Amino acid sequence: MKYREWLGQWLELYIKPSVKSRTYDKYACAVRLYIQPHLGEYTPSELSVTVLQEFVNTLLGTDRGGGIGLSANTVSDIISMVQQSLDQAVNTGIVERHCAGMMCRPKSEEANSKVNCFALTEQRRIEEYVFLKKDVSLYGILLTMYTGLRIGELLALTWDDIDMKRCLMTVSKTCRDSWGGGYTKLLGSPKTPSSYRIIPIPRQIMPYIRQMKRKSNCEYVVSRRGNAVSIRSYQRTFARILKKLCIKHLGFHALRHTFATRAIENGMDIKTLADIMGHKSPAITLSTYAHSLAPHKKSMMNKLGKILADGRPVMRKIK
Repeated sequence: MKYREWLGQWLELYIKPSVKSRTYDKYACAVRLYIQPHLGEYTPSELSVTVLQEFVNTLLGTDRGGGIGLSANTVSDIISMVQQSLDQAVNTGIVERHCAGMMCRPKSEEANSKVNCFALTEQRRIEEYVFLKKDVSLYGILLTMYTGLRIGELLALTWDDIDMKRCLMTVSKTCRDSWGGGYTKLLGSPKTPSSYRIIPIPRQIMPYIRQMKRKSNCEYVVSRRGNAVSIRSYQRTFARILKKLCIKHLGFHALRHTFATRAIENGMDIKTLADIMGHKSPAITLSTYAHSLAPHKKSMMNKLGKILADGRPVMRKIK
C-alpha cells in the first residue's frame, strides 16, 4: 500500500470521527497540499529517516531547491500528523515500525513574540472611515475593536446573542466558510471551553449596534443585504479599507490584539482581560501581551516613585 492510500484511510477512519470538523479540514488540507505530494508515492516502510528529514527541510525552505518556506510551527504540526498516521499504521499492522520520531523538529517560534496591533492614531483613522461610510455592516469592525472578538465569533453572532437592555454579548459559537456547491456558513463551538463567555459591551458602542439592528433583516448581527457575510469577504473588505487609508496591512485578527493592547494601556487588570478575551488563564494573556505591559509597568512605577518625591520636603522639615 502506498502512503498516499493509507493517509486517505487514516483521515476517514481515525481522524474524522474523533475531531471537530474544522480540525479535520486542517488535517486534510495539510495532507493534500504537503504530505501526499512529497511522500505519497512511498510505501510506509520506505519512509526512512533521510526521506522524512528531506521532507521537513523542503517544508522549511532550507533545502538546496529553496523549498516551500512554511513557518516552524506549521512544519511542526505537519510532522506530528506524519507521526500520528504512522503510529496508527503500526497499530493496524500495515508496517512493523517507523522512524518518524527521529525527524528533527524546527525550533518553535516564541509564543510571546510581539503581536501586531494598530497604533492609536491608526485606530482613530479606521474608526473615522467606518463612520463616514455609513455602512452598518462595517460596524462589526468597531465591535471587534472594542470587545476583542475573533472574526469567526463576530460573524457567528446572532441577535439572540445581544442583550440590548443589559448591554451584554454572549459568545457561544464560531463559524467558518464552506464553499462546496456555493457558500455556506458552518457554525461550531468556540475555539476552547474558555471561549464561551459573556462580554459587557461598552455603552458608547451600543448606539451603533442598535442602528445595525434597526436596519437588519437577517438573523446575523453582521450582514449585507439580508445575507450572512463570509469570513473571506469580510477580511477582504478590511484589507481594502487599510489600503485606502495607507495603513500597513495587518490581518483582521490585529483588531483583537488592538483591543487587548488598548485595554492594558487604560489600566484593565489581566484577570478581567483574560476573561473577556476567552483565554484559559491570565498567564496566557500575560505571555501574549507582555510587550504592551512594559509601558504600563513603567507608568505605574513612576506613580509609585512620586511617594518619594512628595515626601522629600516633609523629610527636610523633620530634620
